[in-house]
Amino acid sequence: MSEAKHRNTVSSADRTVEALHQVDAKVNALRDQRLNDPDTLGDKLLKWAVPSLVGLIGGKLFQYVWDRGISRRNVRRGLAADAPQGMAASLAFAAASAAVGAVIGQLSDRGSQAFVERRHRRRRR
Repeated sequence: MSEAKHRNTVSSADRTVEALHQVDAKVNALRDQRLNDPDTLGDKLLKWAVPSLVGLIGGKLFQYVWDRGISRRNVRRGLAADAPQGMAASLAFAAASAAVGAVIGQLSDRGSQAFVERRHRRRRR
């Protein structure tokens, strides 16, 4: 084997070993992060499920209130209660629904996080 070819092989092997060391360091960091995480599986489930369910219920409640308001408006105008909405009403519903959903999602996320943190504080006492 020529000297130049031997140096290329050694440098390729060194690069491969260095890449494997980087992967190993990342795996070790992720393992340490997982082991030092104070959240239990129940805490993680709670922080995921509560905002999801509250957002779903809040969105359905908003849609119910909106549909009742639109049907009343349609009846006052002499239309059928389930008459189709116009483009402006559809856009207004989409914007209002997104805003309400974002607020509900943020509040329920903060609330579930605060609940879990309070449980952690009580557990440390």
